[in-house]
Amino acid sequence: MTILIVLNHHPYDSTDVTWNALRLAGTLLDQGQQVRLFLMNDAVDLARDACRPPEGYDQDLGAMLKALIAREVPVQVCGSCMARCGLYRNQPYFAGAESSTMAVLADWVATSDKVLTF
Repeated sequence: MTILIVLNHHPYDSTDVTWNALRLAGTLLDQGQQVRLFLMNDAVDLARDACRPPEGYDQDLGAMLKALIAREVPVQVCGSCMARCGLYRNQPYFAGAESSTMAVLADWVATSDKVLTF
């Protein structure tokens, strides 16, 4: 099964939304599912090395994303959002997070068995 997870929230927004999305992605992989991640809105910061856990937060969400990329999870980042959104506008992205388009997102939605948004 192919599962697309779309993230919209800033990684460190005082909730565990992003952390739970990444944990779910890893668990789905462990169960043999194919997972894709698409980052948009303020979630684009997740793929920027400049985005670090705030003091007292016990999870490094960027490291979690890098671990998923190392497991060959494709990660696309909304190209329009890359310059418009997030706290770290115009900061570089790490390897494995590819600039993308709405056309790619539309294709991923159409070709996924399930689509989840966080």
